[in-house]
Amino acid sequence: MRRLRALVLAAAAAAVVLGWSAATYNRLVQVRLAADAQWAQVEAQYQRRVDLIPELTEAVKGILVQERTLLGALAQARAAYLSAPAGSPRRVEAANDLERSLGRLLGVVEAYPQLRSADVVARLIDELAGTENRIAVERRRYNERVRVYNTLVQQFPSALLAGFGHFGPRAYFTAPPPAGAAPAVNLPPP
Repeated sequence: MRRLRALVLAAAAAAVVLGWSAATYNRLVQVRLAADAQWAQVEAQYQRRVDLIPELTEAVKGILVQERTLLGALAQARAAYLSAPAGSPRRVEAANDLERSLGRLLGVVEAYPQLRSADVVARLIDELAGTENRIAVERRRYNERVRVYNTLVQQFPSALLAGFGHFGPRAYFTAPPPAGAAPAVNLPPP
């Protein structure tokens, strides 16, 4: 009788541990997939930006003859982004390079009043600004998903199962280095 009771208790304990393990594993998978899906949204917005660049380059290249190196750098950054594997650190770095090149181009466009007043350029700049806002929103959402995932992976007791299931922490998206620096403002003296 004692032996039967011990066997029943051991089976119940094993069932609880097995149930917890299955539920925790499924939760880890669910949260990891949510982070992956959110990164896909970031990539979709990056692609939107990449698709707008040839049209913007074409619209401004006639006027920006002396800015050929800038347009070439933008084309190179776009090509590097398109050739990098999706979701890779190289792709993120290429996206950051593309963002910097695009920022330089938009800065030059601002210096040319005839470009700013062109309907096509104004529309493209508006679309790019909207895309940049979407990218910022999707990056923030991705970082939130990564925070939830990393918390689950590192908290006890789910960390025990995460180690066995090869659920490592994910890296947060961080802005390219120049984004952290305050821009220089040169105002004329009063």
